[in-house]
Amino acid sequence: MTWFFRDPERHIPNEPNVIVSPADGKITEIVTEKEPFNGELCKRVTIFLSVFNVHVNRVPIAGTIEEIRYNPGKFLAAFNPKASMDNEQNIILINNGKTHIFVKQIAGLIARRIVCWPKKGDYYKSGQRYGLIRFGSRVDILLPETTKLSIACGDRVSGGKSIIGYLT
Repeated sequence: MTWFFRDPERHIPNEPNVIVSPADGKITEIVTEKEPFNGELCKRVTIFLSVFNVHVNRVPIAGTIEEIRYNPGKFLAAFNPKASMDNEQNIILINNGKTHIFVKQIAGLIARRIVCWPKKGDYYKSGQRYGLIRFGSRVDILLPETTKLSIACGDRVSGGKSIIGYLT
């Protein structure tokens, strides 16, 4: 239990337009789809967190939390592609003044507790801790379609430390 709830300090990259990983884990999927609020096309990057990963989630870009939506749902295995739509999840919308991105905390088969600390209107710095998912889970990050990605399926990332890509 102590190993699971570890929360290491991270050096957050501060390059212009950088997007940092919201979670530790393995990139399992990169697809184009419609985002959940207004249906615009976006890039979805899926990060699978095993029970051995750090489960603290971090904000990928600095900005204001414009929306928070909690959706109750199923508890399919987090690596199942249907988990993104069917599982219990919490979605935050972050606006940096120029663009917006979404981060989904998705509960898995074992993970059944999503914790999200921000409130609508809060300002968060890039890489700042905003919540956690207990015991194996998944995090999806939905980015503008024009985002220049710097990761690929199979890559391992560290929350707040690894660069996912750059806003254009």
